[in-house]
Amino acid sequence: MSPEPTSLGIVVGVDGSSPSIAAVEWAAREAEMRNVALKLVYVSPPIPAFSEPLPPATLPVEYAAAQQDFEHHLLETACKIAAEAAPGRVSHVSSEALFGPIIPTLVDLSSRAEMIVVGCSGQGAVARAVLGSVSSDLIRRAQCPVAVIHHDEALPISPQAPVVVGIDGSPTSALATEIAFDEASRRGVDLVALHAWDDMGALEFGRPGRAPIEWANYEAREQEVLAERLSGWQERYPDVVVHKIAVSDRPKPRLLEQAGKAQLLVVGSHGRGGFTGMLLGSVSRGVVHAARIPVIVARAPQHH
Repeated sequence: MSPEPTSLGIVVGVDGSSPSIAAVEWAAREAEMRNVALKLVYVSPPIPAFSEPLPPATLPVEYAAAQQDFEHHLLETACKIAAEAAPGRVSHVSSEALFGPIIPTLVDLSSRAEMIVVGCSGQGAVARAVLGSVSSDLIRRAQCPVAVIHHDEALPISPQAPVVVGIDGSPTSALATEIAFDEASRRGVDLVALHAWDDMGALEFGRPGRAPIEWANYEAREQEVLAERLSGWQERYPDVVVHKIAVSDRPKPRLLEQAGKAQLLVVGSHGRGGFTGMLLGSVSRGVVHAARIPVIVARAPQHH
């Protein structure tokens, strides 16, 4: 679906580090697939020595000039990288240097973006604050899906590898499912839908008096939950071959196991409560840092 006229398209945070470069390349190809604009952004944070943010005009002339040169070179390089990754989107790429607190600035941009993309970590103290903690802060506060990109040249990712989605039945899990089907369809690859359940109810089987048939019933119920969560999307995306996996296990290791054979992992930002509530809450933060492939965390606009 085409973005609204006010949409920024896909926004990617840049800092010049290897993960940032990987993020620009991935975002450019994503923008090309979606046929949307790409906006490259560098956020210049306040100088730590000052208690209040100082606008560029009040900074020492030498510092301001050096900072502007740095920003210009950084964004110019990022534009070239984007153009090489997606030549067809050159005319739809814009760049901007912004001044302000990093996370709130990116969150504000996310309210007008289709997706915001960042590298998993950056260089130096400031960069670590920008693109290290952002994978934790943005997935809690962003107003659109957040893609976190890893830089791992030792890990070749096949374009035929599937997309993996974690499903637990929560609202953000539903959004993650929608995103995953769309991504798999655009790439022309299979989708692996993982429902890892480990509620305390399942553990009742191990207590005295519990019969094996009760465990079978519980497992069958969870299989049905997964099938129900997928049925409408399979009808909407008949071109996507879906592999359903429902297991009684902790979700994080199972998601990472599947991610090792995939090109993209999609999870929600929080789950539905109880142990499974942690499936796409703390687990989503865990897989963002541990996965070696791009991870999209489903986020939706927050209405207050």
